[in-house]
Amino acid sequence: MRVLLVEDDRMIGESMQAALRDAGYGVDWALDGESALSGFGTHIYDLVLLDLGLPKKSGTAVLREIRVRNSQVPILIVSARDAVDDRVGGLDDGADDYILKPFEMAEVLARIRAAVRRRGGLATPIMTNGVISLDPATREASRGDLHTRLSGKEFALLHALMMRPGALLSRSEIEDRLYGWNEEVESNVVEFIIHSIRKKLGADAIKNVRGVGWLVSKEH
Repeated sequence: MRVLLVEDDRMIGESMQAALRDAGYGVDWALDGESALSGFGTHIYDLVLLDLGLPKKSGTAVLREIRVRNSQVPILIVSARDAVDDRVGGLDDGADDYILKPFEMAEVLARIRAAVRRRGGLATPIMTNGVISLDPATREASRGDLHTRLSGKEFALLHALMMRPGALLSRSEIEDRLYGWNEEVESNVVEFIIHSIRKKLGADAIKNVRGVGWLVSKEH
């Protein structure tokens, strides 16, 4: 899953970026509102974490512009502005949640998972295609009698496929969910991670259409 982090405080931003990457998310970090909108216009994101007090263009303006574009991406405001009017205004402008600073990163991660579930129409926190089950809170995957905990990159890749069972994701689409702007894409990393997941969940857990991409089956 790829996240756009919009935060002008470098200490907070570095801490959030590290925590998100540890949780298995690809992260792009923008330090001002204009950079955030520029990035949003050229990349596909699964979620946006948005501060309000930004240079060049306010977080409120960024939020409204994203919604004007009819994007359904989940947006979580993360701000020190604790007035009721600020919180109500942010939610009315289209934010999915409002998180007050200071915060515990564990709560932010839980709110991210909840927002993604709501947008995906998932009633339970456990993702499943009928054969494989994935718990985003613990990174645990299971298939029949097999139960395993995934690494960050393994989780990110399987999570991307489990979001749309039966749909093919190309190499570039998978890499987009694994890496942020400033991260170097390692050679053959997709094949390496898929091989690791197959060792844990079975050789046919992830299927390949040669020259096109990978998918997990959609079972009924």
